[in-house]
Amino acid sequence: MLVRGASTIRDAEGTLHSVDRPVVALCRCDKSSRLPWCDGTHKVIPRRRTS
Repeated sequence: MLVRGASTIRDAEGTLHSVDRPVVALCRCDKSSRLPWCDGTHKVIPRRRTS
């Protein structure tokens, strides 16, 4: 998920992370090694098939 204009991001544990960029990518798959930031891991996770 891309977030524009944030000055801080609060992660699932409640920790505040400073943001110094105009746009940041947040992880939504929960597999990133840099949570709460996206590291692209979602690109290599097999997608679930829907019936």
